[in-house]
Amino acid sequence: MKASRIAAVGAVSGIAVLALSAPAFAHVSVQPEGAAAKGGYAVVDFKVPNERDNASTTKLEVNFPTDHPLASVMPQPVPGWKAEVTKAKPAKPLESHGKQITEVVTKVTWTADGKGVEPGYFQKFPVSIGALPEDADQLVFKAIQTYSNKEVVRWIEVPQEGQEEPETPAPVLKLSAAEDDAHGASGSSDAKAEDTGADAQNTAADASSSDSGSGDGSDTTARVLGIVGIVVGAAGVAYGVLAGRRRNSGAAA
Repeated sequence: MKASRIAAVGAVSGIAVLALSAPAFAHVSVQPEGAAAKGGYAVVDFKVPNERDNASTTKLEVNFPTDHPLASVMPQPVPGWKAEVTKAKPAKPLESHGKQITEVVTKVTWTADGKGVEPGYFQKFPVSIGALPEDADQLVFKAIQTYSNKEVVRWIEVPQEGQEEPETPAPVLKLSAAEDDAHGASGSSDAKAEDTGADAQNTAADASSSDSGSGDGSDTTARVLGIVGIVVGAAGVAYGVLAGRRRNSGAAA
C-alpha cells in the first residue's frame, strides 16, 4: 500500500510540474541568427511551437515596436505560408542613410496555405530587420497565435526584470553592444596588409642577398679546387717524366 501511494503521489507531482513549466518553454519567442547589435541589421527568427494536441497553428501576427520603429523589415519566404507586411507613417520623422523615412513596418502576418504547424511541431519565421536602435537594450514584439479551432493566444505580456515570467510573455529581442565601424575595420586591415607586404619585401631582399653571398662563396671554392687540381695534375706529369728517365738510364747501364 505504501509503495502504491508513493507512486501515485509521484505521478501527480510530475504532472503538476509539467503543467506549471509548460508556459516557460512553449511560448512564441524571437532569437537572432548571429548577433543583433545596436545600430546594425540582423536576421531574427520568430519561433512558434504548437501547444495543442487537437489543433494546428494556422496564423501568426507579430506587432513591431512603435517606440523604436524599424525602417527595413523583409520576411523570408516560408513554404506553406503567406506573409503580409503592414506599414504606417512613423509618429516622428526618421532618417536612414541620409534619407527621410515616410513609412515603417508595424506588423507582419503569416497565414498558412495548408495544414500549418501541426501538433508536436514548431515553425521558424525568419525576418531581416534594421536598423536596430542605438538607445535601447531590447525590442518587444507582441504576437498573436491563432489555431485551426479558432482559439487565439495573445503573447503580449511584457516580462519585467526581477519578476516571474508572465503566463503569456511577449517575444523579446536582446540587443548586443554596437559593433566597430566597418570603415575603421577595413582601414585597419589595409594597414596590416601594407605591413605584411613590406615585411614580405624585406624578407625577399634578405633572401636574395643571402643567395648572392652563397653563390660567391661557391664560385671561390670552385676556383680554388680547380687550381689545386691543376697543380696536382702537373706534379703527376712531372713525376711520370722523371720516372721514365730513371728507367732509361738504368737500361743504358
